[in-house]
Amino acid sequence: MRIDGCTALVTGANRGLGVAFARELLARGAAKVYCGAREPFDTGDARLVPILLDVTDQQQVDAAAASCTDVDLLVNNAGVMTLSPFVASESLDGARHEMAVNYFGTLAMTRAFAPVLEANGGGALVNMLSVASWFTPPASGSYGASKAAAWALTNGTRVELRHAGTLVTAVHAGFIDTDMAARVKVKISPASVAVATFDAVEQGIEEVLVDEQSRTVKAALPDDLATLYPAIQELWDARRARRD
Repeated sequence: MRIDGCTALVTGANRGLGVAFARELLARGAAKVYCGAREPFDTGDARLVPILLDVTDQQQVDAAAASCTDVDLLVNNAGVMTLSPFVASESLDGARHEMAVNYFGTLAMTRAFAPVLEANGGGALVNMLSVASWFTPPASGSYGASKAAAWALTNGTRVELRHAGTLVTAVHAGFIDTDMAARVKVKISPASVAVATFDAVEQGIEEVLVDEQSRTVKAALPDDLATLYPAIQELWDARRARRD
């Protein structure tokens, strides 16, 4: 897909990676970028059009699809992480919130905009996933579950929308320098993720492994119980020991 001259919509576009996606789209010549966020904000650029969009609110999703009928590139970027273990968390609230945003929000946006993309020639749909799509540290267990669900959604959507000429691209990365990973020391820049993502879109690539961590984990999947989980178990046991 050619980004120069396109009209894009980025969810979660008011900070972090969403801002980087919007800026990179403009740098590549996008004519307009709708910037979805739960609260209105000043983009400072006439080409960046803010829209009220909470991906967990079906009415707002439908309203966006009805008003942004010129979109030919959708970037499902909105996401949350609550650091909720499966068993050790106090309630299911964190898990429900992560699934609501990371999986059901992505699904709602995909369903709403698939006809829009088709009407505009097919275009492209980008889902921002995670290395956590493939392995699950218990400290952020329900986040991993939501991203694994979103990965499954992405793969199935790709098959469903191929007839419409829509490119569906999955983007996997480890820790990115955003608020979500504020306490992590080693991380990659949002700008580098945006560059890799739109390089892939312009080249028609269906899956992007942005960093070394995502490439290493994906390669380890055939033997993940032996190669990935012993270290995860060690970290979890050490965490429990500190609490005890």
